[in-house]
Amino acid sequence: MLIKILGSAAGGGFPQWNCACPNCHGLRMGTLRGRARTQAQIAFSPMDGVWFLVGASPDLRSQMLSARDLSPSPDERGHSPIAGVFLTSADVDAVMGLLHLREFQSFFIFATPTVQRILKSENRIFRVLDRADPPVQWQTLTSNRRIGCHLSPDSGDAPTFFYSAVPVGRTYPDYASEELRRSAPSDDACVGLTLEQGNKKLFVAPALSGHNSDWAKQSATANVALIDGTFWSDEELLATGRTKKTARDIGHLPLSGPEGLLAQYPKEARGRKILIHINNTNPILNENSDEHREVVEAGFEIAYDGLTIEL
Repeated sequence: MLIKILGSAAGGGFPQWNCACPNCHGLRMGTLRGRARTQAQIAFSPMDGVWFLVGASPDLRSQMLSARDLSPSPDERGHSPIAGVFLTSADVDAVMGLLHLREFQSFFIFATPTVQRILKSENRIFRVLDRADPPVQWQTLTSNRRIGCHLSPDSGDAPTFFYSAVPVGRTYPDYASEELRRSAPSDDACVGLTLEQGNKKLFVAPALSGHNSDWAKQSATANVALIDGTFWSDEELLATGRTKKTARDIGHLPLSGPEGLLAQYPKEARGRKILIHINNTNPILNENSDEHREVVEAGFEIAYDGLTIEL
């Protein structure tokens, strides 16, 4: 399996267009040692010429243009190699890129029943995906159910890879109706994704609330874990003066502190652990910072746009 990190930042990217925090200002002025990043987007290929996306970033069009492997082949009359999209939540920065994929090509969208309801019933703009012939095909992600994905034309062949969803969050986006947010099952709100091929395992959780330990079990046995690195501290957003919500309030386990991700990450894990979905305010983006040094010394990598991983 080949994995490409097309984008590694949280919503708004880095630098964020309307932010002059020390990170964003420093990067613009050239005084901060760090990299610009687009909004989080993962792509993986389980076989030659076939790609799946995890999430659909608002930056998806430019991200696909920067990745030649995801370009359509003239031999296929312009048909894209993108076969499907796995949605881990209905957050704006995880689904808006679907609108870039409306150009009359059918593909699969994997999502929990409630995320499908939000996109298909509550937001008519996503009906543009039905223009393809046949229309986009929605597949249900059911928590803790391992499903085989068959890409071979021979129905007797073994699955090309397996996927399963793990509940990792309980918060629905604010744009969902109040009735839905009140009545929908919390396990549908945000899931981590486990992808298995051969004896290799990838775990993806760009948003992680930490309300249960399922994520830790998956991380402990993964060869690679792409895990929530959104915020360094729980109070990080409060310092911006733009919100009264903490990291945990919006469904992200902060990295630091005795109950943070660095402390909770399973000590027995031997695979690569890579932080992704990094907010523009997070001090780990400054490669000269103590926080950056701390995560590296703890054995974590920090995802960047263009990172390629082979399993």
